Amino acid sequence: LAVVDAASYARLAARTDLGGFPAGALTTDAAKTGTAASPLPVLASPSMRDVFGTEPFSLWMDGEDIVLRVSEIRTTTPALSDDFLVVDRTALARRVGIGQKANEDIASRYLPSDLLVTGDHIDGPALRKAAGSKVSVRLRATERAGYVDSPLQTGAARVYSVAVVIGAGYAALTLLLALARAAPERTALLARLRTMGLTRRQARRLLVLEALPQAALAAAGGALTGWAAIQLLSPGLDLTGLALATAGDQGPVAQLRTDALSLLLPALCVVLLTTAVAAGQAWWTGRRGFVRELRAGETS
Repeated sequence: LAVVDAASYARLAARTDLGGFPAGALTTDAAKTGTAASPLPVLASPSMRDVFGTEPFSLWMDGEDIVLRVSEIRTTTPALSDDFLVVDRTALARRVGIGQKANEDIASRYLPSDLLVTGDHIDGPALRKAAGSKVSVRLRATERAGYVDSPLQTGAARVYSVAVVIGAGYAALTLLLALARAAPERTALLARLRTMGLTRRQARRLLVLEALPQAALAAAGGALTGWAAIQLLSPGLDLTGLALATAGDQGPVAQLRTDALSLLLPALCVVLLTTAVAAGQAWWTGRRGFVRELRAGETS
């Protein structure tokens, strides 16, 4: 249970992108808040929602029977992880009888107390020096650094990068070989189009448009196949060891997820590469003469 100042805590959650919520969801002006007639609203994790439900429930605290009700549900929150409830300290203090001394006394009555600070640049050594030896100072950036840049992560990233480069190279080679094989037919087609009255630019444009339907179908099929593969593999593939350098006994926390950019970007590159190769071939073919392509009997 985290007892917080609702307004400042809502700003913190929004800035850190950790379960942002409207501050008004936890604040209330009712004098009898925390009773059966007016339950105290709380922010809860999905697991706590499953335990308590959305109906009012009682919590024994400091000699008082506090009635709470889940008003907002978030998967993360800055103060706690996994299972949590977040309540406005002013409303709670009013219920347990601290009254106007809530800001001074609420922290001392519900230990331990944490001060959560966010900003563009947090100076860890300066904070530790100011806090003294009896206070523990933990930086989010430092905690995150312990989960990244492991040899497994670095090796996997390099293997992935090499695979992407090799795949792109094979795709480009395949397109070049396919278009090179069809070069004589395309040259003859371009020559015939010129005899039918099409300008050189119009003929080139027609050849480029001719290659687009196949490329679009290939791109759509590739994106759909990638999405289907992720959906099928995700339930049985745990990436915790790859995502976290020191996963410990946390259990599976990292799974495959679909990402629109990762699926659509390669598909778009296929279309662009096909268009570029077709345009290049049409341009090069248009610079050549069409005497051989227009031999007797080939213009009909």
